[in-house]
Amino acid sequence: MAGFVVVGSQWGDEGKGKIVDLLGAHMNMVVRFQGGNNAGHTVVVNGKKTVLHLLPSGILNHDALCMIGPGVVINPFVLLSEIDTLEKQGQPCDHVRISDRAHLLMPYHVRIDELQEKTAGDRKLGTTKNGIGPCYADKYTRTGIRVCDLRDWDVFCEKLKYTLERKNAEITKLYDGEPFDYDEMVQQFAGIRERLLPMICDAVDKVNKALDSGKNVLFEGAQANMLDINYGTYPYVTSSSPTAAGVCEGAGVSPKKLDRIIGIVKAYSTRVGEGPFVTELLDETCDMIREKGAEYGATTGRPRRCGWLDLPVVRQAVTINGLTDIAVTKIDILSGLKEIPVCTGYRINGKTYDTVPASLNDLASAEPVYEYLPGWSEDISEIRSFEGLPENCRNYVRFMESWLKTPVCLVSVSPEREGNIILKKLL
Repeated sequence: MAGFVVVGSQWGDEGKGKIVDLLGAHMNMVVRFQGGNNAGHTVVVNGKKTVLHLLPSGILNHDALCMIGPGVVINPFVLLSEIDTLEKQGQPCDHVRISDRAHLLMPYHVRIDELQEKTAGDRKLGTTKNGIGPCYADKYTRTGIRVCDLRDWDVFCEKLKYTLERKNAEITKLYDGEPFDYDEMVQQFAGIRERLLPMICDAVDKVNKALDSGKNVLFEGAQANMLDINYGTYPYVTSSSPTAAGVCEGAGVSPKKLDRIIGIVKAYSTRVGEGPFVTELLDETCDMIREKGAEYGATTGRPRRCGWLDLPVVRQAVTINGLTDIAVTKIDILSGLKEIPVCTGYRINGKTYDTVPASLNDLASAEPVYEYLPGWSEDISEIRSFEGLPENCRNYVRFMESWLKTPVCLVSVSPEREGNIILKKLL
């Protein structure tokens, strides 16, 4: 039995998809355990890049069952569109399964998300406007519609009628928006139902049987630790838990079955949307990092905010997730800098802290405490051994490893699939 988990250790966009792709070739099953189509990762099929939002990154391994777990909110129209796109490129998707316990993300969730952001003014959250939050809200107020409801058409139609009346009232009265037509929505789902039914399964049973029979199972989340609903910069967070604990809740497995928990750490920091960002850069260095690192959202296209590495943020991820390993990505983007600041603490009201405060006011007023490490000028994108890296680059990695008390298993030095230096065996 080998349960592998890949989680983001900052604000997302750390390069989880690349590591999942690397591991996925050796897996019997890949499981997406939370989030929805607010994620974004790029896969390359027959030389063509495709951005996926809902399908797991491990989709390219046809020998691995690709499971969308109970903790995911599924927009079925997005799912089928992604499947169609890949199949047109010659990538079969008949190995995709979806949990009967997952919640359906409905068209009214998307519209409510858009209207909420539009009317929030200065209090907007910077969501992807894909309906993720409203869908999870229905889940926890126990008014959601689940994938299993598609099996009994009368049940689905009855639930939709009840819910849509209330959603239309919310849309029109609270936001002065355009309501949905019930009959039209029934026809929309009737048109895709037959395609979805063969994919629906008891995911909890299948995942646990795979683990118990000694198969390799990879659990893949979206977003990252600082966007966790409990531990992130609330309310500028996602609506689920993208942590290792989220695997247990979102995939239905015991924590005893998680053997390797790999935290992906970008060599600098980025975030998308609103919220405090202590090490944020607002100068030409930010522009350089953004352009060199192609720091634009895969889902929204929005430019990412860029800053120096924030080690208290990463250490929080180490603690909460119980990381067994760290994979460092995009360290090649820092080549050419004479000096690289690394944040090791925050100064708030005259006191220094090395943990992340819960209060957004405290975090917004915090001044970063930096240690300055010497940079390197060499192009490292073709180097494939740790010893071959410039000394200052090696020292940067070792500084992270020492400060976080967690071994680095991989260093990514280029966006190519083969652009990795393995320090510790992954499998």
